[in-house]
Amino acid sequence: MPRDLRMLFGANDRSVEAEEAFTNRQDQWQAVVAALTDHLQRVADTSFDVEDLASPRHNVLVAHGVGGIGKSTFSRKIEASLTHSDGRPAQWTAPAWPIERLLPVRIDLARSSGIDFERVVLSIRLAVAALGRPMPAFDLALRRHWERNHPGEPLEEYLRRGGLFSRFSNAVNLPGQVQSALADVAGALALAMPGTVGGAFGQLTTALVGALRERRQTVRALAGCSRLADILEAEPDLETLSFAAHLLAWDLTQLPAARRVTPVILFDSFEEVGDRTHRDFERLLQRIVWLMPNAFFVVTGRDRLQWAEDGLQGQLDWAGPTSWPGLAGHVPGARTHGGPAARQILVGDFSRQDCDDHLARRLAHNGEPLIGPDLRRAITERSHGLPLYLDLAVMRFLEIRRSQRVPSPDDFGDFPALISRTLSDLTSDERHVLRSVSLLDAFSVPLATQVAGLTHDAAALRLTERPFIREDLTGLWPFHLHQVVRSTIRNAADHTDDRWSEQDWHRAALRAQAALGQEWARGPRRDRAVLIGVLRQGLRLARDFNLAELGWLTEAAFSYVSDSVWEPLAPPAHGHDSAVLSTPADALVETLSALARRQREHRARTVERLTAVIDSGLLPAELQEMPVYYRAKALRDIGRSQDSRRGYQQVVDAGGRLAQAARRGLAQAARLAGDFPTTLAAARTLGWEGRHQRVLGDLYWIQGEPQRAAEAYLAGRLEAEQHAKAGEAAHNQALRALALAFVDPRQAEDELDLAEQLLVGLDLRATTINAAIASLIRDAGSPAIEDRVRILRTELDVAGLTSMMPTLEVAVAFHQAVLDDHGALNATIARLREQTSDGTYAYYTDIGHFMAGLPLPADHTPPHWLDGEETTRARWRAMVTARRDLLRTAR
Repeated sequence: MPRDLRMLFGANDRSVEAEEAFTNRQDQWQAVVAALTDHLQRVADTSFDVEDLASPRHNVLVAHGVGGIGKSTFSRKIEASLTHSDGRPAQWTAPAWPIERLLPVRIDLARSSGIDFERVVLSIRLAVAALGRPMPAFDLALRRHWERNHPGEPLEEYLRRGGLFSRFSNAVNLPGQVQSALADVAGALALAMPGTVGGAFGQLTTALVGALRERRQTVRALAGCSRLADILEAEPDLETLSFAAHLLAWDLTQLPAARRVTPVILFDSFEEVGDRTHRDFERLLQRIVWLMPNAFFVVTGRDRLQWAEDGLQGQLDWAGPTSWPGLAGHVPGARTHGGPAARQILVGDFSRQDCDDHLARRLAHNGEPLIGPDLRRAITERSHGLPLYLDLAVMRFLEIRRSQRVPSPDDFGDFPALISRTLSDLTSDERHVLRSVSLLDAFSVPLATQVAGLTHDAAALRLTERPFIREDLTGLWPFHLHQVVRSTIRNAADHTDDRWSEQDWHRAALRAQAALGQEWARGPRRDRAVLIGVLRQGLRLARDFNLAELGWLTEAAFSYVSDSVWEPLAPPAHGHDSAVLSTPADALVETLSALARRQREHRARTVERLTAVIDSGLLPAELQEMPVYYRAKALRDIGRSQDSRRGYQQVVDAGGRLAQAARRGLAQAARLAGDFPTTLAAARTLGWEGRHQRVLGDLYWIQGEPQRAAEAYLAGRLEAEQHAKAGEAAHNQALRALALAFVDPRQAEDELDLAEQLLVGLDLRATTINAAIASLIRDAGSPAIEDRVRILRTELDVAGLTSMMPTLEVAVAFHQAVLDDHGALNATIARLREQTSDGTYAYYTDIGHFMAGLPLPADHTPPHWLDGEETTRARWRAMVTARRDLLRTAR
């Protein structure tokens, strides 16, 4: 493995071993092998005709990827692997065909290499010179081109001066091979051998063309090349030289079978041959590919090759999917190779293991990796698999080490060099769109155009074809930036000439915020997925750029809470201290984050976070009721009923959007206190907004009327579905299953299945626990449910859902009553009495006594039952005896 000179000269310590590291790319190598195997089979077929100019071409493979991903290294490794078996990386499997029959040549098209079309053609011919034989048809055309365009300059001198002698070991033989071809033709025509005089060579070509036209036997060796005469008669410019590639392809087919080879021509840095409006150089290169169907081409560059697009007809000689079927199989979002027919492959990011391996092998000391495992892990995490980032990190590691300081993970953030590499070949408009969409997690072409403030989509459309733009057609918006590129553009110091000022970024954030609002209000979709998508991006923009006006975020926030689904919205941005609230955006982000997180953290923590928002006073009056209302709900969950009722009343008094929901909270609070008539009267005034059917269902089943409760829950679910409220529908369905589980275990099974289906994709912890309690009630009287009860008790405790604990104990009491286990039942009733000592849910102790047929304590204060105590007692006792009868029959 060669030494890495940049790394070697980056430190005085000679004990540091700096090696060039090549990592994996096994999948891409397999794509090359598969495509080349397919090509060799096509060329070997008896029907193959090198002079067929109409058949589709399958002789090109494109490997594209973002700058710094390792395309040039990949190209060099392909050349080395096809030259000598020792040059193939150890992890690459050997091909099935002998590489001795291949003739690889790599041509760097980067401007820095000083390449032009003439040097491209010469490089291909110099590689073929290794065969030690003239290519008579092509060499005649080359000599004619040379005489006209380089008068007085010997070919040998040009090759020496241009450095081609040093690159191609057989280059010294080319002038002699050309001269030999001329001598053979001169001899066949019985003419004097031309020297360096252009006129003499002109006489030779004129005579040859005449002989070819007259089909003389003296030139029968060249007569098979049907287009030679036409090329020799044409003006010897670059256009003609490009068509002469056909002659070289023909010459190669005339070699004896034992000497025949397949050229493998690797064009690297193809993005530098031009742009979408200047394709002159590209057109000449395409001619070489088309006119040499017996050669195989590997093109590496930043972009996909567009030759299969019909829109390029007129700019290129051969365009469209009929001409290039292998280049037309691009499916957005599926940027991998899919066999020999798919000839556009992505040179993608390294895996975590590849990143670690790369870093471990770049720098070593006494045979051990110089970069430690913890630091390698941190660099890998931040690189997102981009090789250029890894190389820049290695350079920074050496720079820090020179200062006698130990590098730490904090030293490896964003690298400004990535900006210049990313922007280098973009137009001004494309750079403007790129910076604009770096503000967004994902985008579409119309959204990108709006955020950039442009009046046309062209720049955004071109940008989406760049390899640092990733596609996912299953996403809400199909495009997103490579994470490292996005982070660098947003956070690294930008030293480019057209860098944005802070005011530019702020204006872009305002445009992005407005565009997201338009996307939600008037976009092609207005479902919840769009709502969550715009909220996630809009909240982050409002917070990170301290946008003073919340605008559409207010309406979106109320839409978000209306369904009680609680998808995660706004994780803290990098370097953002989420504990400090200083703007309305901070307060709104914290509010919605607390509501979403309460499904996964203790409700006491929810109370703490919402209290901080309320005390900050940052939210506008319209939104202030939101943290107050949901704090009241959380206070109820942790058993602080009086504080909860005061919060609900505050929201009702304010008369805002959540007033009806707060009235429901007060109605439920009356139920918890045992004032059932008040709850019933309030439920009848709540309507859909107050979720009246759910309030009625909660009221009816504790009266010993689970069937009536189930009907109310069903009506509530249907209303929720009519209003497209998935969370409310799932909640009603879980409670319906709970009610029916007391009286019909078989139907409850079906209802639980539906509840599980409705909960798919929803993060509703309390609803999920309700379904679990329903399954306990369904199985009451069966052995071994104690373990499930213990798990649920633990889950409720961890979640801080204290208010649900008595409902779980009622389910346990029902099970024990069915088993007639008075000892265990008395213990459960004692726990219920302790849990409801503040008067909340106290009626559950009554229900426990009713189920067991036990008298109430003399000092007990009963609730206000809707149909009286005796009727309610009889209903609960009847449910227990019915379950016993069912179990007895089942045996």
